[in-house]
Parts: sequence; structure tokens; C-alpha cells
Amino acid sequence: MILGRRKLLLFAVGGASVGLLPWLATRRHSPALFTRTAWALGSDVSLSVAGLGEAAANRALDAAFAELETVEQVMSLYRPDSQISLLNRDRRLRDPHPYLCTVLQTAAATSRATAGAFDISVQPLWEVCAAAKRAGKLPTDVELACAKRKINWQRIEVGRDRVVFHEPVERITLNGIAQGFALDRAIAALKQQGAKSALINTGEIGSLGDKAVGDPWTAGIQHPRETDAYLAVADLDGRALATSGDYETAFSADFSRNHVFDPRTGDSPTELASVSIVAPTGLQADALSTAAMVLGKSRTLELIARLPNVDALLVDKAGRAFQTAGFPASAVA
Repeated sequence: MILGRRKLLLFAVGGASVGLLPWLATRRHSPALFTRTAWALGSDVSLSVAGLGEAAANRALDAAFAELETVEQVMSLYRPDSQISLLNRDRRLRDPHPYLCTVLQTAAATSRATAGAFDISVQPLWEVCAAAKRAGKLPTDVELACAKRKINWQRIEVGRDRVVFHEPVERITLNGIAQGFALDRAIAALKQQGAKSALINTGEIGSLGDKAVGDPWTAGIQHPRETDAYLAVADLDGRALATSGDYETAFSADFSRNHVFDPRTGDSPTELASVSIVAPTGLQADALSTAAMVLGKSRTLELIARLPNVDALLVDKAGRAFQTAGFPASAVA
């Protein structure tokens, strides 16, 4: 389960590259491109629209950024008045925003599908590790054991009129799923405004149409051990692309302790260095990329084989890459 920068919940924490580096290839005869950037969702957000006039493109971008602001106000851990902050403070919330219910219900479904490898109640583990890092040390076994006792996704009650944490759950994070949801909302807003060609980077990557006729949008996937280097370049085929990696926030120099937590052990998983997932929605891709880091290669491949239109690119700690037949990488380093 990933926490930390990128997904350390929307906005405010960092997380920058989710491992996805927008790759805007220069091609001839490309239509005018209108791009707007901002810091949101714990990352540099970039939305680009092609094929519209300037006024229409700006209206589409305005609508998409308004959606991102709504998601942030509901799900940011770094806004004290956000719904998730109020929920973590009081352990209950009345009249949750429909977006929050959607994300919580998807989180629960992913937890069931992964036998608990994905669990949004791991926030206490992140807090213990982050506090230890600030003090220049690693957390003690006692601290980790105490935090681990507060993890149990099955004790989160989600209804239209209320959300309640039951013992032992104290706090949650949506860092492993909310950026993907934000991607979906931004795409929906752009579509509603008539955009047919767009590249959307909310920390996870999505697209509408092609950049130009016969010229697909592409995205570079960050190498887990070489800063600013690509592991692969993926053609965006209408599916969402999400990447999780142990390099995003490390608590030890060798990445053995990082912001990815196995909810069952409290430790960082030891097999994979990064996982990229393409899926029909950003919500699904984001949650699966987070879970796959914990599941490891074999269990991830078994899981996605049962899911329609989902593919993966996995890199283990030794640097070996594996990809499913449908993963749209056009080049692998």
C-alpha cells in the first residue's frame, strides 16, 4: 500500500512524478496546443488540449481544474477543512460528498479483490515512518507494531449519509487512489466541454483521442533507479496509466524501507521496484498499481488476467522488467 509524496494525498504533499513523465513528442502538422499547469494533488498537474480554439480550450481547462479543486477539497490530507481531514479527526462524517463515497467504495472493492494488499487504513504506518525520518532514524519495532494494530479496511463503514471508522481504525489515506479519481474527473470535464484531443497528467496519466491524426499521445515511464530516465515510452490508447514505485519516498538509502507498506506486516514489500498499470479508468489503474507493489509479480499477473482491458509493466528490485502482452509500451530501456 503506497503512501507518501505523490499520493500523500492530493495536494500538498509531494509526490511529483508518479513515475509518469509526460512525453510530448514534437511532430509535424500538430494542431495548436493549449496547456495549463498547477500544483495540485500532491504533484505538478498539467492539462493540454488540442483541436479547439483558444476560447473553447480555456473553457475546457477551467472546467477540468474546477473538478480538480473539488477533489482536492474533499480528499486532501493537507487541508484541515477537507472531508477526509474531518473524518480522520472525528472518526465519523455525516453527508459525505458523493466523490468520497465513490472512492471509498472502490477502495473497499480493491481491498477485497487483493485480499487486503490494498488498505487505506495504513495511514498510521506512514505517520510513524515519516516522524522517524524527520528525527533522522527508522521507526522501532514497537512503534510499527502499534501502528499496524490500527489497520483494518473491513472496519470502515461507508454509506450515503455517513462514514464511520470502527475500532481499531483511526485514520485513512487516499493517496493510493485519489489521483486516479482526479484524472477521471478531469477527463469527464474536458469531454463535457467538447474536447476530443487532450493529455491529462494529475500524477496519473490519461488522454483523449490522438495528439494529431495518426499521432497518439505518449507518456514516458520513469526508470525506478535512474532519475530523469525513462524505462519505457507508452502510447496512450484511451486507457489510464498509473505508476507506483519504491523510489518515490524512501526511508532508507537502498529503498528497502519506503512509503509502500504491506498492511499485513507493516514492512515495505521486497520484490518490486515499480509497477505501471493501464486500465479503463484512472481510479482502477491507480488502486491496482498501489496494490501490485504489495502483491508482487505472480499474484499481480494472476489478478489482472481476470480483469478486462487491464495490463501491467513490472520491474523487480534487480531491474528485470516484465510486461503483459497488451501493455502499450513502444520502447523499453
